[in-house]
Amino acid sequence: MNDTPDDIHRADPAAVARRIADRREQLGVGEEALAQMAAMAPRYLSYLLEAGPAFDPGGFLRIAAALGLSRGELLEGRTEGPPGQGGPGPHPRLLGLTEAECWDLVGTHGIGRIALPVHPGPIVFPVNYVVDDGTFAYRTGDRTAPSEGTDLSFQVDHIDEYLGRGWSVLAIGTAEPVHDPAVRHHLADLPGAIPWPGGDRPRWVRLRPDEITGRRLVSD
Repeated sequence: MNDTPDDIHRADPAAVARRIADRREQLGVGEEALAQMAAMAPRYLSYLLEAGPAFDPGGFLRIAAALGLSRGELLEGRTEGPPGQGGPGPHPRLLGLTEAECWDLVGTHGIGRIALPVHPGPIVFPVNYVVDDGTFAYRTGDRTAPSEGTDLSFQVDHIDEYLGRGWSVLAIGTAEPVHDPAVRHHLADLPGAIPWPGGDRPRWVRLRPDEITGRRLVSD
């Protein structure tokens, strides 16, 4: 019995392949790099782009995750804009958060954005993070792994479009690459340690905050 969802069967392979090509061009990601990010061979990626999502739905979900697209955006095109287009709620106010409140909001794991000071300018990219012993830790590849002592900033936030409320937490510190196999194994066993995009991300990096601050947006 074929239990593949109807939207997978309805998807036009040519249109999906075009969306993937457009997104690759937007991000500056080559087809071979995309294959690596999606944990598949380049020849298999090329075949999938011709065969369409119904041939390997799981493979296309990995492609979507690697490109930062939702399932709907990949199959049907973009239907949602970036957050914040709904406008603020009535009488918006910004309130400062204590350090304890910041740690409580970021929880034990989630997705945040890491900022690296590289030439010719800083880059920011999303990462799956875990919280361990007063630090943030994340997995990354060889090319984006910062060296010991690199200045980092890390941001986690949440917005409620319907209520016009949200919060943002910013941590600033330095990079601590994790080399101890026992510690790496411990981090890998924590909830949220598996990167959504998949692929080989062999490096673990800690950010031990020198400062952690946050703000909450509220409305009356």
